[in-house]
Amino acid sequence: MSASAIIAQDLDPRAYVQVPLKTTSLTTGFVLSHGGVVTDPTLPVTNIKANVESASFAIARSLNFFGLTSTALVALPYSWAQVSGDVGDQQQSITRSGYSDMRLRFSVLFHGAPAATLAEMRKSTTAKKTILGASINIVAPTGQFMTGKLINLGANRWAFRPELALSQPLGKKWMVDVYSGIWFFTNNNSFYPGTYTRTQDPMGAFQTHISYNFKPVMWIAFDATYYVGGQTTIENSVKDDRQSNARIGLTGVFPTGKTSSLKFAVSTGAVVRIGQDFTTYSIGWQKSWIDGLSKNKPKNSN
Repeated sequence: MSASAIIAQDLDPRAYVQVPLKTTSLTTGFVLSHGGVVTDPTLPVTNIKANVESASFAIARSLNFFGLTSTALVALPYSWAQVSGDVGDQQQSITRSGYSDMRLRFSVLFHGAPAATLAEMRKSTTAKKTILGASINIVAPTGQFMTGKLINLGANRWAFRPELALSQPLGKKWMVDVYSGIWFFTNNNSFYPGTYTRTQDPMGAFQTHISYNFKPVMWIAFDATYYVGGQTTIENSVKDDRQSNARIGLTGVFPTGKTSSLKFAVSTGAVVRIGQDFTTYSIGWQKSWIDGLSKNKPKNSN
């Protein structure tokens, strides 16, 4: 188990909205996840319970990518984990603290959102359009990993998720987002007890979000995700851990200034065949610096 294994459970509404060129956004956040872990019945560890807390720092920058709106993001989390379980007839518990795996993301909006400055976006009188986008998400093995230990904060392998997305406005207030991606994983060649190789099959990840605007920078969303696959093999032993899980949640964003906002989210497992059955709470604060923003004009973006 690793803290970065929660990546497949992402719920990220409005990840493909148009932002003005040369916008820099700084986000700090805190996430609390707690619950059980449904394991392969052949493992000697049962009744696993975990609490994972993570503080994160992320920075994003909007770019002109061959005339298309694009965004590059880097996020670095620091985590604390408390895990307990039964090994045979004996209950054991451990704690971990340290950096989790770094996350990187590059997205491009290839239809419905050409690259534009804030001034150009303000001049546009065109109604909101359907947006089609794509992204590549990368998880780098920068997190704490101790060979010979079954519980770690890092996964000791790279993970890549290409993704396609549709963002569809419904009138002035409603928006529907649909994402479809697939995770690919490299091998962990130092898996427990430190000399084994662990491989993982690709895992499909699908998200749907329905959100409602109270104001341009104040909205709430219902979130759902389904992820399937990801069966693992340790040495030549195929594990009974293919996932087929669903999660649901709510996300709300509330302005705290012209270019800052607070984001609250909660999610929980709806269907969990195997893997983490966590309830997750998060809070984040975002501050943006937009090139060309006049102090006399309010921010007008999602």
